[in-house]
Amino acid sequence: MVELKVKVGEKGQILIPKVFRDRYGIVEGEKVSIELTSEGILIRGKPSQEEIMKRLKEHVEKIRRIGVSGLKLGGLSKAYLEMEFEENAG
Repeated sequence: MVELKVKVGEKGQILIPKVFRDRYGIVEGEKVSIELTSEGILIRGKPSQEEIMKRLKEHVEKIRRIGVSGLKLGGLSKAYLEMEFEENAG
């Protein structure tokens, strides 16, 4: 695993080293995903198609576990964002 130390700027900004930007397809002007984990902050670059499909399948399963079935237009009207956080907190 490669670990580099970076300095935090006055507005809380950090510079992602070029070696990491190149490796994960992070380019100027594109958005990244930032996630809190048990180990710290995870920054994700643009996901591959395979990663997107994997995350969608995981999300569909999570929705089914909270009792929403038959994914169709309006099918998520019984679900709300807080349900996901409540499930993870408990």
